[in-house]
Amino acid sequence: MKIKRTSGILLHITSLPSKFGVGDFGPAAFAFADFLAKARQGCWQMLPVNPPAIDVPHSPYNCASAFAGNPLLISPQLLYRRGLLGREDIRQLPHFPETKVNFGRVIGFKRKLLNAAFRNFSGRPTQTAYTEFCQNNKAWLDDFAFFIALRDLYKTGNWRRWPAELRDRRKDALASFRRKHRKAIEKQKFMQYIFFRQQAFLKLYCNKLGIRIIGDIPIYVSYKSADVWANPQFFKLNGAKKPAFVSGVPPDFFSKTGQLWGNPIYDWRALKRKGYSWWLDRIGHNLQMFDIVRIDHFRALIAYWQIPAHHKTAVKGKWIRAPKDDFFRKVLERFPSCPFVVEDMGNITPAVRAFIKKHKLAGMRVLQFGLGAGDKTNPHAPRNHVKNCVVYTGTHDNNTTTGWFENELTDDQRQKLSRRPWWGKSDDELHWRFVRLAMNSPANLAIIPMQDILGLGQDGRMNLPGTFSEKNWVWRMAPGRITPSITRKLARITRAANRA
Repeated sequence: MKIKRTSGILLHITSLPSKFGVGDFGPAAFAFADFLAKARQGCWQMLPVNPPAIDVPHSPYNCASAFAGNPLLISPQLLYRRGLLGREDIRQLPHFPETKVNFGRVIGFKRKLLNAAFRNFSGRPTQTAYTEFCQNNKAWLDDFAFFIALRDLYKTGNWRRWPAELRDRRKDALASFRRKHRKAIEKQKFMQYIFFRQQAFLKLYCNKLGIRIIGDIPIYVSYKSADVWANPQFFKLNGAKKPAFVSGVPPDFFSKTGQLWGNPIYDWRALKRKGYSWWLDRIGHNLQMFDIVRIDHFRALIAYWQIPAHHKTAVKGKWIRAPKDDFFRKVLERFPSCPFVVEDMGNITPAVRAFIKKHKLAGMRVLQFGLGAGDKTNPHAPRNHVKNCVVYTGTHDNNTTTGWFENELTDDQRQKLSRRPWWGKSDDELHWRFVRLAMNSPANLAIIPMQDILGLGQDGRMNLPGTFSEKNWVWRMAPGRITPSITRKLARITRAANRA
Protein backbone atom coordinates (compact mmCIF):
# COMPACT_ATOMS: atom_id res chain seq x y z
CA MET A 1 0.00 0.00 0.00
CA LYS A 2 1.43 3.34 -1.04
CA ILE A 3 0.60 6.07 1.43
CA LYS A 4 2.38 9.31 2.19
CA ARG A 5 3.54 10.07 5.72
CA THR A 6 0.38 10.97 7.60
CA SER A 7 -1.64 10.20 10.72
CA GLY A 8 -5.19 9.70 11.88
CA ILE A 9 -7.56 8.83 14.69
CA LEU A 10 -9.28 5.56 15.59
CA LEU A 11 -12.86 6.23 16.66
CA HIS A 12 -15.79 3.97 15.95
CA ILE A 13 -19.04 5.53 14.78
CA THR A 14 -20.93 4.22 17.83
CA SER A 15 -18.54 6.17 20.07
CA LEU A 16 -19.52 9.57 18.69
CA PRO A 17 -21.69 11.89 20.78
CA SER A 18 -25.39 11.75 19.94
CA LYS A 19 -28.60 12.57 21.75
CA PHE A 20 -30.03 9.33 20.33
CA GLY A 21 -27.96 7.09 22.61
CA VAL A 22 -25.40 5.83 20.09
CA GLY A 23 -23.07 7.52 17.63
CA ASP A 24 -24.30 7.66 14.04
CA PHE A 25 -23.67 9.18 10.60
CA GLY A 26 -25.27 12.46 11.65
CA PRO A 27 -23.99 15.93 12.59
CA ALA A 28 -21.47 14.70 15.20
CA ALA A 29 -19.73 12.61 12.54
CA PHE A 30 -19.34 15.65 10.29
CA ALA A 31 -18.13 17.71 13.26
CA PHE A 32 -15.53 15.02 13.99
CA ALA A 33 -14.35 15.18 10.38
CA ASP A 34 -13.96 18.95 10.81
CA PHE A 35 -11.86 18.33 13.93
CA LEU A 36 -9.64 15.90 12.03
CA ALA A 37 -9.04 18.48 9.32
CA LYS A 38 -8.23 21.25 11.81
CA ALA A 39 -5.89 18.91 13.70
CA ARG A 40 -4.10 18.13 10.41
CA GLN A 41 -5.08 14.46 10.39
CA GLY A 42 -5.29 12.52 7.14
CA CYS A 43 -7.25 9.41 8.17
CA TRP A 44 -10.25 8.31 10.21
CA GLN A 45 -10.21 4.64 11.17
CA MET A 46 -13.46 2.92 12.14
CA LEU A 47 -14.31 -0.52 13.46
CA PRO A 48 -16.54 -2.78 11.32
CA VAL A 49 -19.88 -1.19 10.45
CA ASN A 50 -21.64 -4.51 9.80
CA PRO A 51 -24.69 -5.45 11.90
CA PRO A 52 -23.61 -7.45 14.96
CA ALA A 53 -25.15 -10.88 15.42
CA ILE A 54 -27.46 -11.09 18.40
CA ASP A 55 -25.67 -13.98 20.14
CA VAL A 56 -22.53 -11.99 21.10
CA PRO A 57 -23.33 -8.68 22.79
CA HIS A 58 -22.88 -5.95 20.19
CA SER A 59 -19.47 -7.04 18.88
CA PRO A 60 -18.84 -5.54 15.43
CA TYR A 61 -16.44 -8.41 14.79
CA ASN A 62 -19.18 -11.06 15.03
CA CYS A 63 -21.49 -9.92 12.28
CA ALA A 64 -24.82 -11.07 10.91
CA SER A 65 -23.69 -10.13 7.41
CA ALA A 66 -20.36 -9.55 5.70
CA PHE A 67 -21.99 -7.02 3.38
CA ALA A 68 -24.84 -5.24 5.19
CA GLY A 69 -24.57 -2.14 7.35
CA ASN A 70 -25.66 -1.70 10.96
CA PRO A 71 -28.99 0.22 11.02
CA LEU A 72 -28.10 1.64 14.47
CA LEU A 73 -25.63 3.91 12.68
CA ILE A 74 -28.39 5.60 10.67
CA SER A 75 -28.86 9.21 11.76
CA PRO A 76 -32.44 10.21 12.75
CA GLN A 77 -31.49 13.86 12.19
CA LEU A 78 -30.60 13.17 8.56
CA LEU A 79 -33.86 11.22 8.17
CA TYR A 80 -35.69 14.29 9.47
CA ARG A 81 -33.89 16.51 6.97
CA ARG A 82 -35.07 14.19 4.17
CA GLY A 83 -38.62 14.44 5.42
CA LEU A 84 -38.75 10.80 6.52
CA LEU A 85 -39.29 11.71 10.19
CA GLY A 86 -41.36 14.47 11.73
CA ARG A 87 -40.17 17.00 14.26
CA GLU A 88 -42.15 15.24 16.98
CA ASP A 89 -40.25 11.99 16.27
CA ILE A 90 -36.89 13.49 17.28
CA ARG A 91 -37.98 16.10 19.81
CA GLN A 92 -38.97 14.12 22.92
CA LEU A 93 -36.23 11.59 23.52
CA PRO A 94 -35.51 9.12 26.33
CA HIS A 95 -32.60 9.90 28.61
CA PHE A 96 -29.47 8.09 27.41
CA PRO A 97 -26.08 8.05 29.16
CA GLU A 98 -23.49 10.27 27.47
CA THR A 99 -20.39 8.14 28.03
CA LYS A 100 -21.65 4.67 27.13
CA VAL A 101 -24.17 2.97 24.87
CA ASN A 102 -27.13 1.25 26.48
CA PHE A 103 -27.73 -1.03 23.51
CA GLY A 104 -30.91 -2.55 24.89
CA ARG A 105 -32.65 0.83 25.17
CA VAL A 106 -31.15 2.23 21.98
CA ILE A 107 -32.21 -0.71 19.81
CA GLY A 108 -35.84 -0.47 20.91
CA PHE A 109 -35.96 3.29 20.48
CA LYS A 110 -34.25 3.39 17.09
CA ARG A 111 -36.41 0.56 15.78
CA LYS A 112 -39.46 2.76 16.32
CA LEU A 113 -37.85 5.66 14.46
CA LEU A 114 -36.76 3.47 11.54
CA ASN A 115 -40.21 1.91 11.32
CA ALA A 116 -41.74 5.39 11.13
CA ALA A 117 -39.23 6.43 8.45
CA PHE A 118 -40.07 3.33 6.41
CA ARG A 119 -43.80 4.06 6.59
CA ASN A 120 -43.19 7.59 5.36
CA PHE A 121 -40.88 6.34 2.61
CA SER A 122 -43.39 3.71 1.47
CA GLY A 123 -46.06 6.37 1.03
CA ARG A 124 -44.03 8.19 -1.60
CA PRO A 125 -43.89 7.58 -5.35
CA THR A 126 -41.35 5.09 -6.67
CA GLN A 127 -37.82 6.09 -5.72
CA THR A 128 -35.41 5.61 -8.64
CA ALA A 129 -32.30 5.75 -6.43
CA TYR A 130 -33.75 3.11 -4.12
CA THR A 131 -34.63 0.84 -7.05
CA GLU A 132 -31.11 1.19 -8.45
CA PHE A 133 -29.57 0.43 -5.04
CA CYS A 134 -31.61 -2.77 -4.71
CA GLN A 135 -30.65 -3.88 -8.21
CA ASN A 136 -26.94 -3.07 -7.80
CA ASN A 137 -26.73 -4.93 -4.48
CA LYS A 138 -29.07 -7.79 -5.27
CA ALA A 139 -26.34 -10.42 -4.89
CA TRP A 140 -26.29 -9.98 -1.10
CA LEU A 141 -29.24 -7.71 -0.29
CA ASP A 142 -32.05 -10.17 -1.06
CA ASP A 143 -30.55 -12.87 1.15
CA PHE A 144 -29.89 -10.42 3.98
CA ALA A 145 -33.40 -8.94 3.87
CA PHE A 146 -34.95 -12.42 3.91
CA PHE A 147 -32.65 -13.48 6.75
CA ILE A 148 -33.51 -10.57 9.05
CA ALA A 149 -37.23 -10.83 8.28
CA LEU A 150 -37.08 -14.54 9.15
CA ARG A 151 -35.00 -13.86 12.25
CA ASP A 152 -37.55 -11.33 13.46
CA LEU A 153 -40.47 -13.67 12.74
CA TYR A 154 -38.99 -16.72 14.48
CA LYS A 155 -37.21 -14.73 17.23
CA THR A 156 -33.85 -16.39 16.58
CA GLY A 157 -30.90 -15.99 14.25
CA ASN A 158 -30.19 -19.71 14.56
CA TRP A 159 -31.60 -20.60 11.16
CA ARG A 160 -31.44 -24.34 11.93
CA ARG A 161 -34.45 -23.77 14.18
CA TRP A 162 -36.54 -22.36 11.38
CA PRO A 163 -38.94 -24.63 9.43
CA ALA A 164 -36.91 -27.08 7.35
CA GLU A 165 -38.08 -25.69 4.03
CA LEU A 166 -36.85 -22.20 4.98
CA ARG A 167 -33.72 -23.48 6.68
CA ASP A 168 -32.81 -25.28 3.45
CA ARG A 169 -33.93 -22.38 1.22
CA ARG A 170 -36.47 -24.23 -0.90
CA LYS A 171 -37.53 -21.94 -3.72
CA ASP A 172 -41.25 -22.47 -3.23
CA ALA A 173 -40.96 -21.76 0.51
CA LEU A 174 -38.98 -18.56 -0.08
CA ALA A 175 -41.47 -17.41 -2.72
CA SER A 176 -44.35 -18.02 -0.32
CA PHE A 177 -42.59 -16.16 2.45
CA ARG A 178 -41.94 -13.22 0.13
CA ARG A 179 -45.65 -12.97 -0.73
CA LYS A 180 -46.74 -13.08 2.91
CA HIS A 181 -44.01 -10.83 4.35
CA ARG A 182 -43.23 -8.44 1.52
CA LYS A 183 -43.32 -5.37 3.78
CA ALA A 184 -40.93 -6.88 6.32
CA ILE A 185 -38.45 -7.72 3.55
CA GLU A 186 -38.77 -4.30 1.94
CA LYS A 187 -38.17 -2.61 5.29
CA GLN A 188 -34.79 -4.30 5.60
CA LYS A 189 -33.84 -3.21 2.09
CA PHE A 190 -34.94 0.33 2.87
CA MET A 191 -32.74 0.47 5.97
CA GLN A 192 -29.74 -0.74 3.97
CA TYR A 193 -30.44 1.86 1.32
CA ILE A 194 -30.51 4.62 3.93
CA PHE A 195 -27.41 3.26 5.69
CA PHE A 196 -25.28 3.24 2.55
CA ARG A 197 -26.62 6.60 1.39
CA GLN A 198 -25.67 8.25 4.69
CA GLN A 199 -22.31 6.46 4.84
CA ALA A 200 -21.43 7.57 1.31
CA PHE A 201 -22.40 11.16 2.13
CA LEU A 202 -20.05 11.16 5.14
CA LYS A 203 -17.21 9.61 3.13
CA LEU A 204 -17.61 12.21 0.40
CA TYR A 205 -17.44 14.99 2.99
CA CYS A 206 -14.29 13.51 4.56
CA ASN A 207 -12.60 13.03 1.19
CA LYS A 208 -13.26 16.67 0.28
CA LEU A 209 -11.42 17.61 3.49
CA GLY A 210 -8.49 15.41 2.46
CA ILE A 211 -9.37 12.69 4.97
CA ARG A 212 -9.34 9.04 3.99
CA ILE A 213 -11.61 6.54 5.71
CA ILE A 214 -10.08 3.29 6.95
CA GLY A 215 -12.64 0.51 7.28
CA ASP A 216 -12.32 -2.89 8.91
CA ILE A 217 -13.18 -6.36 7.57
CA PRO A 218 -13.84 -8.94 10.31
CA ILE A 219 -12.12 -12.13 9.32
CA TYR A 220 -15.14 -14.28 10.19
CA VAL A 221 -18.92 -14.00 10.27
CA SER A 222 -21.34 -15.39 12.82
CA TYR A 223 -22.91 -18.79 12.30
CA LYS A 224 -26.18 -16.92 12.84
CA SER A 225 -25.61 -14.82 9.75
CA ALA A 226 -27.16 -14.34 6.36
CA ASP A 227 -23.88 -15.46 4.78
CA VAL A 228 -23.82 -18.93 6.36
CA TRP A 229 -27.55 -19.45 5.79
CA ALA A 230 -27.31 -18.41 2.13
CA ASN A 231 -23.91 -20.03 1.39
CA PRO A 232 -23.46 -23.05 3.70
CA GLN A 233 -21.19 -24.67 1.10
CA PHE A 234 -18.46 -22.10 1.88
CA PHE A 235 -18.18 -23.14 5.53
CA LYS A 236 -17.08 -26.31 7.30
CA LEU A 237 -20.45 -27.62 8.46
CA ASN A 238 -21.46 -31.18 9.20
CA GLY A 239 -24.36 -33.11 7.70
CA ALA A 240 -26.80 -31.40 10.07
CA LYS A 241 -25.47 -28.00 8.96
CA LYS A 242 -23.87 -27.38 12.34
CA PRO A 243 -20.27 -26.11 12.53
CA ALA A 244 -17.80 -28.98 12.48
CA PHE A 245 -15.01 -26.63 13.52
CA VAL A 246 -14.94 -23.13 14.94
CA SER A 247 -12.56 -20.20 15.01
CA GLY A 248 -10.22 -18.82 17.64
CA VAL A 249 -6.57 -18.36 18.45
CA PRO A 250 -4.15 -20.35 20.63
CA PRO A 251 -3.00 -19.12 24.05
CA ASP A 252 -1.47 -15.66 23.79
CA PHE A 253 -0.89 -12.35 25.57
CA PHE A 254 -4.60 -11.91 26.17
CA SER A 255 -5.57 -15.42 27.37
CA LYS A 256 -3.80 -18.50 28.75
CA THR A 257 -6.44 -20.81 27.27
CA GLY A 258 -6.56 -19.01 23.94
CA GLN A 259 -9.61 -17.32 22.55
CA LEU A 260 -12.59 -19.41 21.47
CA TRP A 261 -14.48 -17.15 19.08
CA GLY A 262 -16.90 -19.80 17.87
CA ASN A 263 -17.38 -18.61 14.29
CA PRO A 264 -17.66 -21.26 11.57
CA ILE A 265 -14.48 -21.93 9.63
CA TYR A 266 -14.25 -21.31 5.88
CA ASP A 267 -14.11 -24.24 3.49
CA TRP A 268 -11.31 -22.93 1.30
CA ARG A 269 -11.61 -25.78 -1.19
CA ALA A 270 -15.19 -24.81 -1.90
CA LEU A 271 -14.25 -21.12 -2.10
CA LYS A 272 -11.44 -21.95 -4.54
CA ARG A 273 -13.79 -23.89 -6.83
CA LYS A 274 -15.84 -20.69 -7.20
CA GLY A 275 -12.80 -18.53 -7.84
CA TYR A 276 -13.01 -17.04 -4.32
CA SER A 277 -15.88 -14.92 -5.63
CA TRP A 278 -17.50 -14.49 -2.19
CA TRP A 279 -14.30 -13.08 -0.68
CA LEU A 280 -13.45 -10.94 -3.71
CA ASP A 281 -16.94 -9.46 -3.77
CA ARG A 282 -16.67 -8.77 -0.04
CA ILE A 283 -13.37 -6.93 -0.42
CA GLY A 284 -14.66 -4.97 -3.40
CA HIS A 285 -17.81 -4.02 -1.51
CA ASN A 286 -15.72 -2.63 1.35
CA LEU A 287 -13.44 -0.72 -0.99
CA GLN A 288 -16.51 1.08 -2.33
CA MET A 289 -17.25 2.20 1.24
CA PHE A 290 -13.70 2.95 2.41
CA ASP A 291 -10.47 4.31 0.99
CA ILE A 292 -8.30 1.80 2.87
CA VAL A 293 -9.34 -1.53 4.37
CA ARG A 294 -7.88 -3.17 7.45
CA ILE A 295 -8.12 -6.98 7.29
CA ASP A 296 -8.75 -8.27 10.79
CA HIS A 297 -6.77 -11.34 11.94
CA PHE A 298 -4.91 -11.53 8.64
CA ARG A 299 -3.07 -14.56 10.02
CA ALA A 300 -6.12 -16.72 9.23
CA LEU A 301 -5.76 -16.06 5.50
CA ILE A 302 -2.35 -17.73 5.66
CA ALA A 303 -3.15 -20.45 8.20
CA TYR A 304 -6.03 -20.55 10.66
CA TRP A 305 -6.52 -22.02 14.12
CA GLN A 306 -9.20 -24.70 13.75
CA ILE A 307 -10.94 -25.93 16.91
CA PRO A 308 -13.35 -28.89 17.02
CA ALA A 309 -16.78 -27.40 17.64
CA HIS A 310 -17.42 -29.40 20.82
CA HIS A 311 -14.31 -28.13 22.63
CA LYS A 312 -14.74 -25.69 25.52
CA THR A 313 -11.44 -23.81 25.03
CA ALA A 314 -9.13 -23.02 22.13
CA VAL A 315 -6.15 -24.89 23.59
CA LYS A 316 -6.43 -28.06 21.50
CA GLY A 317 -6.99 -26.49 18.10
CA LYS A 318 -4.48 -26.82 15.30
CA TRP A 319 -3.14 -24.72 12.45
CA ILE A 320 -4.55 -25.44 9.00
CA ARG A 321 -3.04 -23.89 5.89
CA ALA A 322 -5.13 -21.70 3.62
CA PRO A 323 -4.42 -21.43 -0.15
CA LYS A 324 -2.66 -18.09 0.41
CA ASP A 325 -0.69 -17.84 -2.83
CA ASP A 326 -3.58 -18.70 -5.11
CA PHE A 327 -6.03 -16.55 -3.16
CA PHE A 328 -3.81 -13.48 -3.05
CA ARG A 329 -2.97 -13.80 -6.70
CA LYS A 330 -6.69 -13.35 -7.35
CA VAL A 331 -6.96 -10.53 -4.80
CA LEU A 332 -4.06 -8.56 -6.28
CA GLU A 333 -5.26 -9.12 -9.84
CA ARG A 334 -8.56 -7.46 -8.92
CA PHE A 335 -7.16 -4.85 -6.49
CA PRO A 336 -3.64 -4.07 -7.74
CA SER A 337 -3.30 -0.85 -5.73
CA CYS A 338 -3.28 -3.06 -2.62
CA PRO A 339 -5.11 -0.60 -0.30
CA PHE A 340 -4.87 -2.88 2.72
CA VAL A 341 -3.67 -2.75 6.29
CA VAL A 342 -3.23 -6.24 7.70
CA GLU A 343 -3.66 -7.07 11.37
CA ASP A 344 -0.54 -9.19 11.93
CA MET A 345 -0.74 -9.70 15.67
CA GLY A 346 -0.48 -12.83 17.79
CA ASN A 347 1.28 -15.98 16.59
CA ILE A 348 3.04 -14.55 13.53
CA THR A 349 5.67 -16.88 12.12
CA PRO A 350 8.64 -15.88 9.93
CA ALA A 351 6.77 -17.38 6.97
CA VAL A 352 3.79 -15.10 7.57
CA ARG A 353 6.05 -12.05 7.88
CA ALA A 354 7.81 -13.05 4.68
CA PHE A 355 4.46 -13.27 2.89
CA ILE A 356 3.44 -9.81 4.13
CA LYS A 357 6.79 -8.39 3.03
CA LYS A 358 6.64 -10.12 -0.35
CA HIS A 359 3.31 -8.51 -1.20
CA LYS A 360 4.28 -5.16 0.37
CA LEU A 361 1.32 -5.22 2.74
CA ALA A 362 1.23 -2.71 5.58
CA GLY A 363 1.32 -4.49 8.92
CA MET A 364 0.67 -3.09 12.40
CA ARG A 365 2.95 -1.99 15.22
CA VAL A 366 1.52 -1.33 18.68
CA LEU A 367 3.58 0.67 21.17
CA GLN A 368 2.08 -1.08 24.18
CA PHE A 369 3.55 -4.34 22.85
CA GLY A 370 6.94 -2.82 22.11
CA LEU A 371 7.93 -0.92 25.22
CA GLY A 372 8.79 -3.82 27.52
CA ALA A 373 12.01 -5.72 28.02
CA GLY A 374 13.83 -7.49 25.21
CA ASP A 375 13.00 -5.10 22.39
CA LYS A 376 15.96 -5.94 20.15
CA THR A 377 13.89 -8.22 17.90
CA ASN A 378 10.41 -7.12 18.93
CA PRO A 379 8.75 -5.67 15.78
CA HIS A 380 6.58 -3.41 17.95
CA ALA A 381 9.59 -1.71 19.59
CA PRO A 382 10.04 1.79 18.14
CA ARG A 383 13.62 1.02 17.10
CA ASN A 384 12.33 -1.75 14.80
CA HIS A 385 9.52 0.12 13.04
CA VAL A 386 9.62 0.27 9.24
CA LYS A 387 8.07 2.72 6.79
CA ASN A 388 5.49 0.36 5.34
CA CYS A 389 3.46 -0.18 8.48
CA VAL A 390 0.85 1.48 10.68
CA VAL A 391 1.87 2.37 14.23
CA TYR A 392 -0.70 2.57 17.02
CA THR A 393 -0.35 3.55 20.65
CA GLY A 394 -2.96 0.84 21.28
CA THR A 395 -5.92 -0.72 19.46
CA HIS A 396 -9.57 -1.36 20.30
CA ASP A 397 -8.42 -4.57 22.02
CA ASN A 398 -5.88 -2.84 24.27
CA ASN A 399 -6.36 -0.87 27.42
CA THR A 400 -6.07 2.86 26.90
CA THR A 401 -2.44 3.94 27.05
CA THR A 402 -2.99 5.74 30.34
CA GLY A 403 -4.84 2.71 31.74
CA TRP A 404 -2.07 0.42 30.52
CA PHE A 405 0.70 2.57 32.03
CA GLU A 406 -1.03 3.00 35.38
CA ASN A 407 -2.54 -0.48 35.83
CA GLU A 408 -0.64 -3.03 33.75
CA LEU A 409 3.00 -2.03 34.24
CA THR A 410 5.09 -2.59 37.32
CA ASP A 411 6.78 0.31 39.14
CA ASP A 412 10.08 -0.84 37.71
CA GLN A 413 8.72 -0.84 34.13
CA ARG A 414 7.30 2.64 34.57
CA GLN A 415 10.62 3.92 35.88
CA LYS A 416 12.52 2.37 32.98
CA LEU A 417 10.20 4.03 30.47
CA SER A 418 10.61 7.41 32.14
CA ARG A 419 14.38 7.11 31.57
CA ARG A 420 14.06 6.53 27.82
CA PRO A 421 15.44 9.38 25.67
CA TRP A 422 12.05 10.00 24.02
CA TRP A 423 10.41 10.59 27.41
CA GLY A 424 12.05 14.03 27.59
CA LYS A 425 11.86 16.60 30.36
CA SER A 426 8.76 18.49 29.28
CA ASP A 427 5.63 18.89 31.38
CA ASP A 428 3.58 16.96 28.85
CA GLU A 429 0.83 14.80 30.24
CA LEU A 430 1.45 11.07 30.07
CA HIS A 431 -0.74 10.36 27.06
CA TRP A 432 0.84 13.10 24.95
CA ARG A 433 4.28 11.52 25.44
CA PHE A 434 3.04 8.34 23.78
CA VAL A 435 1.21 10.24 21.07
CA ARG A 436 4.50 11.99 20.23
CA LEU A 437 6.36 8.69 20.23
CA ALA A 438 3.91 7.17 17.75
CA MET A 439 3.92 10.29 15.59
CA ASN A 440 7.73 10.30 15.44
CA SER A 441 7.89 6.67 14.29
CA PRO A 442 9.28 6.03 10.79
CA ALA A 443 5.95 4.30 10.00
CA ASN A 444 4.17 5.98 7.11
CA LEU A 445 0.88 5.98 9.00
CA ALA A 446 0.30 6.63 12.70
CA ILE A 447 -3.16 5.98 14.17
CA ILE A 448 -4.07 7.10 17.68
CA PRO A 449 -7.24 5.91 19.45
CA MET A 450 -9.38 8.88 20.45
CA GLN A 451 -9.24 7.73 24.07
CA ASP A 452 -5.48 8.32 24.01
CA ILE A 453 -5.89 11.80 22.54
CA LEU A 454 -8.22 12.55 25.46
CA GLY A 455 -5.92 10.89 28.02
CA LEU A 456 -8.63 8.57 29.34
CA GLY A 457 -7.93 5.83 31.89
CA GLN A 458 -9.03 2.23 31.67
CA ASP A 459 -12.70 3.24 31.94
CA GLY A 460 -12.31 4.27 28.31
CA ARG A 461 -11.34 0.80 27.15
CA MET A 462 -13.37 -0.41 24.17
CA ASN A 463 -12.97 -4.17 24.42
CA LEU A 464 -11.36 -6.88 26.54
CA PRO A 465 -10.58 -9.78 24.16
CA GLY A 466 -11.84 -13.23 25.05
CA THR A 467 -14.70 -11.88 27.16
CA PHE A 468 -18.37 -11.35 26.40
CA SER A 469 -18.94 -8.60 28.91
CA GLU A 470 -21.68 -6.02 28.53
CA LYS A 471 -18.90 -3.48 29.20
CA ASN A 472 -17.35 -4.21 25.80
CA TRP A 473 -18.05 -1.91 22.83
CA VAL A 474 -20.07 0.62 24.85
CA TRP A 475 -17.61 3.51 25.32
CA ARG A 476 -18.75 6.90 23.98
CA MET A 477 -17.07 10.27 23.79
CA ALA A 478 -19.07 12.81 25.80
CA PRO A 479 -20.08 16.03 24.04
CA GLY A 480 -17.59 18.84 24.34
CA ARG A 481 -14.57 16.62 25.08
CA ILE A 482 -12.72 17.86 22.01
CA THR A 483 -11.51 21.33 22.96
CA PRO A 484 -9.69 23.95 20.84
CA SER A 485 -6.54 23.38 22.91
CA ILE A 486 -6.57 19.64 22.13
CA THR A 487 -7.05 20.39 18.44
CA ARG A 488 -4.19 22.89 18.37
CA LYS A 489 -1.82 20.62 20.30
CA LEU A 490 -2.52 17.62 18.06
CA ALA A 491 -1.95 19.80 15.00
CA ARG A 492 1.40 21.02 16.40
CA ILE A 493 2.58 17.49 17.16
CA THR A 494 1.49 16.32 13.71
CA ARG A 495 3.33 19.14 11.93
CA ALA A 496 6.46 18.59 14.03
CA ALA A 497 6.45 14.92 13.05
CA ASN A 498 6.14 15.87 9.37
CA ARG A 499 2.75 14.18 9.05
CA ALA A 500 0.58 17.22 8.25
